[in-house]
Amino acid sequence: MEYAQQNPLSYESEYTYTAKDGSCQNPTGHVSVLNIHEVEPKSVQALKDAIANGPVSVTIEADRRVFQHYTSGVLESFLCGTKLDHAVTAIGYGTEDGKDYYLVRNSWGASWGDQGYIKIGAKKDGKGVCGIQQVSVWPETNY
Repeated sequence: MEYAQQNPLSYESEYTYTAKDGSCQNPTGHVSVLNIHEVEPKSVQALKDAIANGPVSVTIEADRRVFQHYTSGVLESFLCGTKLDHAVTAIGYGTEDGKDYYLVRNSWGASWGDQGYIKIGAKKDGKGVCGIQQVSVWPETNY
């Protein structure tokens, strides 16, 4: 995010991912990060409030089988761990079958999880399932 404060970003439609080696383009940037806001750690409500403003960068532990083999539903298992090793994007929250969750987009592609997404339980204050409530930031942009 600090990089985006200094170098405006382009829209994905103007600078698409090609999945091959090559030289970077020098596109015209349109979106700048104006401020970086930290989310109050270990608070369900603070993280939900931040998500209500837009996408939030969250950190989780993703090296455990329970996370890596997720396919659907709300992941509420604390077997996921809380040793942060992966950054993902929380894009929403909701309730499914009486279970509150954060909707998270992973970077592993649509073949992982539920078409590239996971619902991580938002049970109570503290570190959170997979450590999701420990370290989170969101950008204020000119978008």
